[in-house]
Amino acid sequence: MIELYRLRGCPYCRNVERKLDELEVEYECHNVSLFRFRRSDVKAVSGQSGVPVLVDPEHDVSGMVESEDIIAYLERTYG
Repeated sequence: MIELYRLRGCPYCRNVERKLDELEVEYECHNVSLFRFRRSDVKAVSGQSGVPVLVDPEHDVSGMVESEDIIAYLERTYG
């Protein structure tokens, strides 16, 4: 199952969630801390602390960053 690391209220994260919902892709959501220094889980999967971060084990994606890249990937893969 796809995993999305996101911060509540983040417009970039919301854009990714909208695309997942639009494509009817099931995903598990991980809410992260407002404080970057507390995002060790995000850093473990992506090497950085920004969000959104997408993990898609079925397609060997293990920490995709940048909302525009994630949305383009979702359209290509699930669209």
